[in-house]
Amino acid sequence: MSRIFSDWLKTFRNSINSYSYYIDFKKVYRQAENIKLEINLLNSLVGSREIEEDFEKLLRKYPECLKAIPFLLAVRQNKIFCQDEKGATSFRFDQETQSIQQYKYFMKKTGLFDLLQNHIISSLYDYVTGVEVGLDSNGRKNRGGHQMEDLVESYIKKTGHEYYKEMELKAIEEKWKIRLSSISADGTTTKRFDFVVKTPEKTFGIETNFYASAGSKLNETARSYKMIAQESKNIEGFSFVWVTDGAGWFKARHNLEETFNVLENLYNIKDMEDGAFKKLFS
Repeated sequence: MSRIFSDWLKTFRNSINSYSYYIDFKKVYRQAENIKLEINLLNSLVGSREIEEDFEKLLRKYPECLKAIPFLLAVRQNKIFCQDEKGATSFRFDQETQSIQQYKYFMKKTGLFDLLQNHIISSLYDYVTGVEVGLDSNGRKNRGGHQMEDLVESYIKKTGHEYYKEMELKAIEEKWKIRLSSISADGTTTKRFDFVVKTPEKTFGIETNFYASAGSKLNETARSYKMIAQESKNIEGFSFVWVTDGAGWFKARHNLEETFNVLENLYNIKDMEDGAFKKLFS
């Protein structure tokens, strides 16, 4: 039974964000625990009426508390560069390289003394945990980039077939003696499939992506995969598979439709849920 492109496109998802996409709390807690001792030392300064003097005493007795200072500014590096009318300084916090006066100047100018002294916070550990949550939100792009691959891999695993991740054409040719020169322009270009599935009868090269928003990249991808689909049709023992999804395709539907018309093994998430891989690899 042939598929109708417009009906197929209607099943595309706006998002594939998992519950763990937003914040990796295990990482947050791990980062906070790594500097818990140093944070608790600095916590003794909360509400201090003589913040500069108390900071100096603390630093002389426990210089290791310096390690936690960058985290209070949402900085992961041990080096922080600052400049003002008095000049420029590169502060180190993994070791005591500046004078105590310079560190006191840093704490004052960055507003950390004010944060600690005026009870804006009551627990530095809670504060750092919140900072780590903010920093981890920057990792959503990386997590999002792997979500579709992880989802596709989960459905590949269910089939029970042998599979490989990020496999180059040359490796496929050498392992299974398949000539893929038509895809690689006679070996002049480097191509790598996200997944390669091996069944007793055939080898499948799989590409996967998810586009939540539109852009020129979608049209380029569709054209590129259309070419691979056409070139791979005459390769014995090999099939090209593309799994894609996302609302971004709604505005790039024409290029996607062109590929849909020439690539039989073009699937979306709904297809995988309906057992597309099980049928394809059987």
